[in-house]
Amino acid sequence: MDPQPISDWSKPIRYLRGVGEQRAAQLARLDIHTVRDLLLMLPRRYEDRRLLRPLRQLVGGEWSAVQVEVVNTRWAQPRYGKGYLEATVRDSSRMALCRWFNARYLESMLPAGARIMLFGRVSVRKGQLIFDHPEVEVAREGEDESLHVGRIVPVYPLTENLGQRTLRRVVAAALETFVPHLSETLPEDTRARWKLMGIQQALHLAHYPEAEPQAVRARERLVFEEFLCMQLILAARKHQADHASNGRALQPGGALRERFFLSLPFVLTNAQREALAEIQADMARTRPMHRLLQGDVGSGKTVVAATAAVDAIECGKQVAVMAPTEILAQQHARTFRAFLKPLDVRVDVLTSGLSNEERIATRAALADGRIQLIVGTHALIQEHVTFHDLGLIIIDEQHKFGVEQRGQLYEKGFHPHILVMTATPIPRTLAMTWYGDLDVSTIRELPAGRQPIVTRVISEKLLPDAYDFIRKQVGKGRQAYLVYPLVSESEQLDLKAATAMMETLRAGPLASLQLGLVHGQMRGEERDRIMEKFRRGDIHVLIATSVIEVGVDVPNATVMLVENAEHFGLAQLHQLRGRIGRGAHKSFCVLQGHPRSRDAWKRLKIMEETNDGFRIAEEDFRIRGMGNLLGREQSGGAVLRVGDPLRDTVLLEQARQEAFRLIEVDPRLRAPEHALLREEARALYRASSAFVKVG
Repeated sequence: MDPQPISDWSKPIRYLRGVGEQRAAQLARLDIHTVRDLLLMLPRRYEDRRLLRPLRQLVGGEWSAVQVEVVNTRWAQPRYGKGYLEATVRDSSRMALCRWFNARYLESMLPAGARIMLFGRVSVRKGQLIFDHPEVEVAREGEDESLHVGRIVPVYPLTENLGQRTLRRVVAAALETFVPHLSETLPEDTRARWKLMGIQQALHLAHYPEAEPQAVRARERLVFEEFLCMQLILAARKHQADHASNGRALQPGGALRERFFLSLPFVLTNAQREALAEIQADMARTRPMHRLLQGDVGSGKTVVAATAAVDAIECGKQVAVMAPTEILAQQHARTFRAFLKPLDVRVDVLTSGLSNEERIATRAALADGRIQLIVGTHALIQEHVTFHDLGLIIIDEQHKFGVEQRGQLYEKGFHPHILVMTATPIPRTLAMTWYGDLDVSTIRELPAGRQPIVTRVISEKLLPDAYDFIRKQVGKGRQAYLVYPLVSESEQLDLKAATAMMETLRAGPLASLQLGLVHGQMRGEERDRIMEKFRRGDIHVLIATSVIEVGVDVPNATVMLVENAEHFGLAQLHQLRGRIGRGAHKSFCVLQGHPRSRDAWKRLKIMEETNDGFRIAEEDFRIRGMGNLLGREQSGGAVLRVGDPLRDTVLLEQARQEAFRLIEVDPRLRAPEHALLREEARALYRASSAFVKVG
């Protein structure tokens, strides 16, 4: 058979020998849809079954794999506690007891006389060998055992009605049918430079190694290629930006900027000035700027962005500021209006919440140039929105948008400069992946006067004390936020809801205070009205959902109480905490939770230990994973199947270095030796490269 390009891995899994429609549906629950998906579903671990030990040789506390026969089974249901299936098993040397909790479904799979493979931790109690909840495989009559014993055996993630033995057979069929005909993707000099094995050898050894070091090297090859394909997209995008000469240099005289600085009631920090110098140097070039401005909550990114906007406006250009939510867009509009009012700059807003007449008038003023700075949501990228002369795009909270949306706004101008902002600090490994096509400026210094926020984690029984503390703070003239995970009560979720708690608190512990309620299901006008009352101080305590995590700036608010805090992500909790500590008074964040796992408890304790958004972001990234980095969705199923940027940082750096080298010598990967790699990169990220095309 002639060699097939590696993109033929896209063959649907249902056509593989031993896989029909029903099995394909089961595999789909593991996000396996093609042969490629299957072969890149690497084992989560391996078992060395080259020498299975008899039961008489087992020692308590050890993890062991044994081959035994079922003697009998019974279902036990204690008066208190979980029911469990108990099986007596034996080999030629002795007997042992196995127990599986809440697993009655196994009873029909383990009839007397069945030959099974067990893997688990064995204990010895009163001379009895006991396996508690071991993994089990049932041998089938007449089945070839060569895949399951006498070798190092892969152990895969499973789903309902899909066992290890079935998965091994399906993977083995794919290895036998497809792998011998796969062409090598990586150029020979790339493999030689990084000492990588070939694709066929890597796939075989990743699933069936003869020794552990082989599995490690095989995985490294596959991870490197996956990272390389991702980095090629980013390298191509950055190469296009770096070599573009069709942009417009914005070099203002500086008079408007000087007036702007004189109007500010504060002086920029050194970190703000350094970031601004990098942005201004970019904007002075003919190639369009593509820069990320990142900094912790309250670090002063907006005034840096406003200065860049002033420079663009002085050059006669328009500025577009895009935010992910209407609340954040309105907050930015207020901030930019306050900043630019002394300069007589017209700032307007375009969101879906405007009336039809308001939208028509705003679009007309934008098209003829009367609006110099527009703040908006996704409404800015609609087809009928046109600009007179768009010169600078500022995108806030970029991780809430996809690459395509950034590209759609870019197309509204003639190669405008782009400044991306995020208040969620980006770990270095994520910056190399998610924002690998952008130059990065970081503001680590907080403005003078910002005080550290005191954070405490409490249990529910201490909530009366927390409410009492809020009453005392309000008595001193301060205000507070109370945040809940749900808008309204749910029968499925045992969580507190903002609407119900509003009534409970109004009639109970906070009855003496003025309360307000905001959440994402309210009409924008009503939400804005309540937020304005909170800003004026007419509302003492704002009860809310996470809708307030960005775009809310009330310096007088000094308390943030988050209930059921374990149901919020780390980055979200940090953003919520950032709503306080914005004034001259000491602020306090109280996280009430009942974590049911060690990880959940650790997340809350991290919030208690540090105000450092960069450390928090690293931990959040470690817990939540990559998400779909390059596509429309920024969460959910990952593009990366084998690589983990935190675990494989060295490989990520190597792949990034190689990608930029390849794009520098062959920007469109047109050379014959790069053809298959180019097709693989395009196949993997075809849906994500609307902003920049590879090839």
